[in-house]
Amino acid sequence: MPKHNADIAAIFEEIADLLEIQGANPFRIRAYRNAARILSELPQEVSRMLEKGEDLMALPGIGDDLAAKIKEIVSSGHCSLLDRLHAELPPAITELLKIPGLGPKRVQALYHDLDVQTIEQLHRAARDGRIRALPGFGEKTENNILQAVEAHANQAQRFKLAIAAQYAEALEKFLAAIPGVAHVTVAGSFRRMRETVGDLDLLLTAPAMASNQVVRRFTTYDEVAEILSAGSTRASVILKCGLQVDLRVVEEESYGAALHYFTGSKAHNIAIRRLAQQSGLKINEYGVLRNGTRIAGETEASVYAAVGLPYIPPELRENRGEIEVARIGRLPRLVEQSDLRGDLHAHTKATDGHNSLREMAQAGLTHGFEYLAITEHSRRLAFAHGLDPQQLERQCDEIDQLNAKLKGITLLKSIEVDILEDGSLDLPDSILARLDMVVGAVHSSFNLSRAKQTQRILRAMQHRYFTLLAHPSGRLIQRRAPYDIDMLRIIREAKVRGCFLELNAHPERLDLLDTQCQMAKEEGVLISINSDAHSVYDFANLRFGAGQARRGWLEKSDVLNTRPLKELRRLIGRTMS
Repeated sequence: MPKHNADIAAIFEEIADLLEIQGANPFRIRAYRNAARILSELPQEVSRMLEKGEDLMALPGIGDDLAAKIKEIVSSGHCSLLDRLHAELPPAITELLKIPGLGPKRVQALYHDLDVQTIEQLHRAARDGRIRALPGFGEKTENNILQAVEAHANQAQRFKLAIAAQYAEALEKFLAAIPGVAHVTVAGSFRRMRETVGDLDLLLTAPAMASNQVVRRFTTYDEVAEILSAGSTRASVILKCGLQVDLRVVEEESYGAALHYFTGSKAHNIAIRRLAQQSGLKINEYGVLRNGTRIAGETEASVYAAVGLPYIPPELRENRGEIEVARIGRLPRLVEQSDLRGDLHAHTKATDGHNSLREMAQAGLTHGFEYLAITEHSRRLAFAHGLDPQQLERQCDEIDQLNAKLKGITLLKSIEVDILEDGSLDLPDSILARLDMVVGAVHSSFNLSRAKQTQRILRAMQHRYFTLLAHPSGRLIQRRAPYDIDMLRIIREAKVRGCFLELNAHPERLDLLDTQCQMAKEEGVLISINSDAHSVYDFANLRFGAGQARRGWLEKSDVLNTRPLKELRRLIGRTMS
């Protein structure tokens, strides 16, 4: 049965794809795509909401029809609409949409004109030169499709961190309930907070006599689609969603060594083992050994201590200098999500958000915020109902009135203003001057040359009211590559101007990259970890932003929105002189 939001979202996304291939009503298609997006980003499981008797129509974008379909999927494991669409169209046709450059309209043409139903048939049609003859394709498009199909065949599937978390946390809870199990930890790249995860590495401790039972319970988990292997202390399965999960059962005395080994990264572990060899030690997944005798390994800290190092947090274990820094006692004290005092990027239903000013303020207060910046889109983003100067003026008045009534949290007047292609801002100074801060963002012309894109952003940052550059690289994980910019020049300009860069915590973005966070830290530019919230549920995504910040070596002092409101106002006020 589909239990996770990601499973239900995938069903809705497939329905939208099939409807679009059929040429259905665009509004109907959009409703399913919006629902898929909302569910995939929702931190609470809708299946649990149903168990508690909660009203799904309270969720943004979910009406009576979609709520009924969610209930149908959760209760039966099927959606009758999807079953009907599968009967009307070839079952594998949506796989074609995974090929870059192929949208539903092109898939529809390939299906109707060439009877292409599978990726294998697509490859053959492109190789044989039959695609170029179709209207709207041509030789160049055909060659691009051929290259994309071949690249797709060699590409291992990876899951976004937030999607992997839904399956990892459910499995962790399931395994922890097995009698005899003491510790359960999701290790690997998931524990290191990598932005995408190839598989899940689960490590747990149990007595030797219980390990067979643990493996048996794991392989009969109701989301397992295929058992790849199963032994007395280890097993590997494929879940119904396609995610591979590897389990290892160890005894308590080896837990630290095994956790270190299975967390990785491979490069970090190799470097640690070399240090051990220099001291006559051997490190493996069972412990730290000297002449065959175990001397450490019950905890990770004991593994590091055996080679003369302090404990190194998982997010830093990439062999990018963390061992050398640890050796001289200069490891950063990494920022925690709990250090955040507010959020400087959030939307309401005035544009493309789903909640009111008051509802967003209350949700921020629940998350412990002292302040929340309201950053609607500006008028250029018409599809997001962006605000013009008069509309923004009215919202500023609303915020002032609400702040007079709020206790414990302050709403900051702001805007996510579009950076136009020439580097100018989408709204006039007369309204920007009234705001507490101005967030600038690129939402168009992603394919400019490196020189032009960089100059565009530099010019925007030089504007007297510019405060913060949102999602600085513009990437959408697995969907859109970063635009080509000279990030070091941008960071250095931010330093000169006294403005800041965002680390956007939205699971689709996680933008800045971890290495760019390090770059900003070294240049002395503060980073703001923001949710880009479009509903009251989205503040939960800040945990992924905090994880990315930790991978980027950021400490509390490196993060703008760890400051209390009074200090924040002083810092953002400097950019408006």
